[in-house]
Amino acid sequence: MPNEAMSGAGQSLTEQQTIDTKKGERVPDPCIVVIFGASGDLTKRKLLPALFHLEQQNLLPEDFAVVGVARRDLSATFAPDMQDGILKGGGVDAGDSALKPFVDRIKYFATEFDNDEGFERLKAFLADLDKQNGTKGNRLFYLAVAPEFFADIAQRLEKHGMTKATEPGQWINVIIEKPFGTDLASAKTLNAELNKVLSENQIFRIDHYLAKETVQNILVFRFGNGIFEPVWNRNFIDHVEITAAESIGIEGRGPFYEKAGALRDVLQNHVMEVLSFVAMEPPDSFASDAVRTEKLKVWKAIEPIPVEDTARGQYAAGTVDGQKVIGYRQEDRVSQESTTETYAAMKIQIANWRWAGVPFYIRAGKRLAERVTEVTVVFKQPPLHLFKGNDSNTTVSPNVLKIRIQPDEGITLMFGAKIPGPTTNVKPVEMHFSYADAFGKSSANGYERLLLDAMLGDGTLFAEREGVETTWALMTPVLEAWANNPPKDFPNYDAGSWGPGCSDDLLAKDGRKWFKL
Repeated sequence: MPNEAMSGAGQSLTEQQTIDTKKGERVPDPCIVVIFGASGDLTKRKLLPALFHLEQQNLLPEDFAVVGVARRDLSATFAPDMQDGILKGGGVDAGDSALKPFVDRIKYFATEFDNDEGFERLKAFLADLDKQNGTKGNRLFYLAVAPEFFADIAQRLEKHGMTKATEPGQWINVIIEKPFGTDLASAKTLNAELNKVLSENQIFRIDHYLAKETVQNILVFRFGNGIFEPVWNRNFIDHVEITAAESIGIEGRGPFYEKAGALRDVLQNHVMEVLSFVAMEPPDSFASDAVRTEKLKVWKAIEPIPVEDTARGQYAAGTVDGQKVIGYRQEDRVSQESTTETYAAMKIQIANWRWAGVPFYIRAGKRLAERVTEVTVVFKQPPLHLFKGNDSNTTVSPNVLKIRIQPDEGITLMFGAKIPGPTTNVKPVEMHFSYADAFGKSSANGYERLLLDAMLGDGTLFAEREGVETTWALMTPVLEAWANNPPKDFPNYDAGSWGPGCSDDLLAKDGRKWFKL
């Protein structure tokens, strides 16, 4: 078990945050954000633009600094390069008066990640910045590195005295990016190694899907309104679909994707997180522990997934957005006999009072017809059909609620309405809410909320150890069954389609079909 009493453990939200009473906003204590792997694309495209957006909203402390850490010596170019990323990726005006003072606080430090002498120098470098900037020893370490470096970097930080608080009220938190292991055994090993040197509440496992406004809005939609929660159960809902479709291929990441596949890359983490928001019970509060507890209850209530309730596929050559594209096996650094799935689907059954008998169908894939992530809630039909559907159909289409996570974020409710005329025929119509129309376009990329929460010590939107291991416990038997029975029909769907026929069969045997997106 993690040592919650370890010196330097992340403070609780009330201990760690400062409240700006003028704005009523949560503002973190003075701190330094230290990004390992800062030479990578994530730092320039996402992290620095997100931090500057927080600066624009006065949500960063006045005493603040950013330090990029990587192997190459980029001291002369790092800050200007990050400014370029903020301008190009952050929708920022070059004349913004906050930009120069912010960029002046961006520093760089070069070291190998396995170099003890380099870590000792980094410790001294950060201590000097504390004196210059008044950051009081508070740290947010962001490990934007390959997973094999997570434990080693954390252990060296601990070895050189950078994970333990030295003053009352001081905090030191660490963010790691997915994947959190590749199966249950590797996830447990990683967690055990991290917990040797960090308490669990110092570790913030980031899943960028939870930063998306529409994902967070699932909770507001359900628990902040009185309309839908009374019917959000097995008595009124027929089934739920969660789709995470991408039209792109693997974007030159052949070696990574060959080891990952769609189940590890998307279903086990992103989609299961969304599922938990859709299915969880109302928490006692929206404090971190309360929300995580209800999410964990959902995952623990999921029945073991029979391999017969799964489907997998791999894309062949085809046409996407009018452009001919190659098949997965023709991608760079991919085996011509690869059995890696680029599409995965399964039926989930949740054995609790609310959801017993309501299947959750989840799917994710590459090179599909379009890029869309959506939750589709299909309601049960009325007990008696009094009206005909359009074109003399004997039944009316079911009521459907669609929560679009990306792109064109919004919520659509489909219901039946009478077609004007002398006959009583019914046609499905839509009521649509668009985030862009209601609140305007935003240049935010989602990392703003997660970075702010990590500085505040709020783990609500982060994965935690038991949840990660629980979802891996569900998915690992499926991975093992697939490995023991390699597919003989790959590739089995054309790029630009909606996936393999076996995915349609998964629903057809229940008398259902995927809802048209």
